[in-house]
Amino acid sequence: MRWRLGVLAGVAAAAIVFALASAPIAQNPAYHHFADRRVFFGIPNFWNVATNVLFCGVGLYGLWAWKRARWETPAHRWPWLVTALGSLLIGCGSAYYHAMPDNQTLFWGRLPMTLAFMGVLSAVIAERIHTRAGVVLLAPFLVLGMLSVEVWRRGELTGVGDLRFYALVQFYPMAVLPLMLWMFPSRYTKGGGMWQMAGLYGAAKVFEWLDAGIYTWSGGVVSGHSLKHVAAAGALWAVFRMVGRRLPLREG
Repeated sequence: MRWRLGVLAGVAAAAIVFALASAPIAQNPAYHHFADRRVFFGIPNFWNVATNVLFCGVGLYGLWAWKRARWETPAHRWPWLVTALGSLLIGCGSAYYHAMPDNQTLFWGRLPMTLAFMGVLSAVIAERIHTRAGVVLLAPFLVLGMLSVEVWRRGELTGVGDLRFYALVQFYPMAVLPLMLWMFPSRYTKGGGMWQMAGLYGAAKVFEWLDAGIYTWSGGVVSGHSLKHVAAAGALWAVFRMVGRRLPLREG
């Protein structure tokens, strides 16, 4: 156990040092210029807006799965509740941003994402490493996540926006998740849902990167960013499906 915790601590320390040693990362204005800008029903960027309904639907499904889930201990419930609520809020915040994409609305698109990231991270810690640690860390993780977006927002207002803190909050949980899944056994059945989530989220980032390319290759049918929303919502659906169907390996 000790060496495995050391690996996680080392990865965290390396990520923090790398972020602090890197130059400030300003928000690229081109980020708001998505490939698919078609207007339908008077809604600009229609498909980038409409696909956010998937997050709302998955969030509702997550709440249903959360309610019917079997838990080894009641403490394991709370990170997943935060994750489900985060999915609901992602749908609302991201739709608002894509309807009027700029730095001000992007704040509301990013803020709920930190709830989902930190909810999943806390859940994995609680269920695979130490229950009390995962639950106790949930609140400070959420504060750090929201603070990372606020730091970026305030910086943009003064002309010195810096995404390093937010990037750390977004990418560290996803980078360390495979390590935790590999090194620490699950206390529940159907642990494959976590790997499905990781794979789909990875696909979402690839789709985001290939936004314009996919839009061109598909002949203007679909953009990479719209597919990003589908894949990211699918990642959350995979874990909520797991939570709703799995059983604890031992009752606590």
